[in-house]
Amino acid sequence: MGSVSNAVVRHAHRPVVVARWKPVAFPAKILLATDGSEEATLATQTTTDLGERTGSELHVVHVGEIPPTHYPDRYGYRALYEEDEKEARQLLEAQIEKMKATGATVAQAHLRMGRADEEVVVLAEELGVDLIAMGGRGLGGVRRALIGSVSDSVARHAHCPVLVARK
Repeated sequence: MGSVSNAVVRHAHRPVVVARWKPVAFPAKILLATDGSEEATLATQTTTDLGERTGSELHVVHVGEIPPTHYPDRYGYRALYEEDEKEARQLLEAQIEKMKATGATVAQAHLRMGRADEEVVVLAEELGVDLIAMGGRGLGGVRRALIGSVSDSVARHAHCPVLVARK
């Protein structure tokens, strides 16, 4: 992203759509990335409302993090990987249940394991989505440089517009 769009995403007090590749035409296929955080909950509320108002198809993804020592079949850590995957699946299922309780219609839930930014972009391309929606934590410059920002990375690499919701 350019410096202006990057600054707007980081400092806006409203959801921001970064449209680099193509415009969004509604109804659309929307991929909502969730991690259970407060920002993801805000993105969920924004996206479900948008989906209902436009008749869009909503897909939800959660990407479980895999610590480097937990890769399958590597040094006998299969059980640890399976535990990470189980926790990720439970979080995704809990998010879907919360969404359904509010009346949201979810076309499909997707569980991925790995780096969140990479997995969200790859899944978006596989599904051919028109919009990716996610929360943004608004990390400061030093923290963002050290640990990276998933929403920044997705907005830079996605081949469709990205909606970033911040508290």
